[in-house]
Amino acid sequence: MKEIVILSGKGGTGKTSVTAALAHQASLTQPGRWLLADADVDAANLALLLEARATVAEPFVSGAVAVIDRDACSDCGACETACRYEALAQIDGHWQVDPIACEGCGACLDRCPSGDLSLVAQTVGTCRRSETPYGPLQHAHLNPGQENSGKLVTAVKRRAQAEAEAGGCGGLLVDGPPGIGCPVIAAVSGASLALLVTEPTVSGREDLERALATVRHFGVPARICINKADLYPEGARAIEELGTALGVATIARLPFDLSMAEALAAGRPVTAHRPEAPVSLALAELWTTLEAHLAAEAGSA
Repeated sequence: MKEIVILSGKGGTGKTSVTAALAHQASLTQPGRWLLADADVDAANLALLLEARATVAEPFVSGAVAVIDRDACSDCGACETACRYEALAQIDGHWQVDPIACEGCGACLDRCPSGDLSLVAQTVGTCRRSETPYGPLQHAHLNPGQENSGKLVTAVKRRAQAEAEAGGCGGLLVDGPPGIGCPVIAAVSGASLALLVTEPTVSGREDLERALATVRHFGVPARICINKADLYPEGARAIEELGTALGVATIARLPFDLSMAEALAAGRPVTAHRPEAPVSLALAELWTTLEAHLAAEAGSA
């Protein structure tokens, strides 16, 4: 099964809009063959552009936090002296655990002379499955203040891969998170191809370079898509030169097009909302290029 992950290196490049358009194109050229996943669990919004209707919602449990038995606790403060994360505070004369600050290390349990603390598994987010006109969507969101987004990304991908294999899908299209951190590493792991969506700015180029280094480290082939390339041609050329120097081809130069904003407001992929728009035509060509790349890879395997 082929897996395309769309990354950006930084936020705000149009990555999710591009992913939504590619999902629409995949549904046209290969109906029922592609399953969708939103791996940007810190700010999952692909569903907003795909007219998604949630069918399954399950809690995601990861890690544990300390809980004090208030009926038995003597408020001696031994737990506070053991904690290195400042997760305990005295409120109205009673010690309380801050579940956001607690790392679940268990030091307070070891120090408590009367055994009045316990570690309790924590629900940190929600995994969802939704139906869309463009294929099934696996997605999730992390609760505010919670960590372990890399684990939640892995959970989303595993659920998507399992459903794709069970349903005989030929590919998985993943909207990845921005940046280069743990969630990106989890998203790009095992991918057939990484498409990096960038913009012709200095920060866009620098963050793209870091993202490419991350992708290359894991041995995943990469391609570049420059969004709003015509707004700053010199910046677009600099990005293409960077790609050439690193052996990464630029396969799409999307024009600035207000149709993209109109599609966002309508909550639809731009290629479905305004198929005749210049940016929609460029995105359709991008999908054709990606299909050709995957076919060539399959032929050489």
